Amino acid sequence: MNNPFPGIDGVRFDERGLVPALVQDARSERVRMLGYMNREALERTIATRRLHFWSRSRARLWMKGETSGNVHEVVEIRPDCDGDALLVRVIPAGPTCHQGSASCFDQPPILAAEAAAPATSRVVDEVAGVIAARRAYPVEGSYTTYLLTAGVDKIGKKIGEEAAEVIIAAKNADPENLANEAADLIYHLLVLLEASGVPPTRVWEVLRTRRGRPLPDQPSS
Repeated sequence: MNNPFPGIDGVRFDERGLVPALVQDARSERVRMLGYMNREALERTIATRRLHFWSRSRARLWMKGETSGNVHEVVEIRPDCDGDALLVRVIPAGPTCHQGSASCFDQPPILAAEAAAPATSRVVDEVAGVIAARRAYPVEGSYTTYLLTAGVDKIGKKIGEEAAEVIIAAKNADPENLANEAADLIYHLLVLLEASGVPPTRVWEVLRTRRGRPLPDQPSS
């Protein structure tokens, strides 16, 4: 079957020469923002792998992060079934919203589910993204920036302390404190990975290769 959208020529720009582009975090799958691209912005995004838009209010081309430093690396662009909208998957180097939040969709909902959606492990990738952004763009007063500047020895010491706190909480049969201490331990481990140049995705790859491998004298899962 032939691809009905052969590159840019398959994108259907509207009468203004624009196409809406929904931006999604490639790691957490969280929607970050909605912008508009003209053909030049799309071509520039493809050529540089940096997110570009056409500003309708300023009538000019602009790159996401050109002033804030929160550049968004583009890993995939996919049209919808009609070719008149784009899904752009990115790895952001910091907040997306001009108000400083990770997503432009952090406002209170107009309609919310009766029960809150359960938290998932995707938040780990979100936290890892923030840590990576702090390394690329240090923020004065940030605890993460402080740890990354202090280096592996300091981070390793904190991991030792947090691991001990996890064990104590477990032995005290304190579920809420155990959850808090476990979160602290995971955070500091993510900081150590970033400081050591090991992306969390590498850890996930190792876990994937081990999944289903039986332990000694144990049946496979």
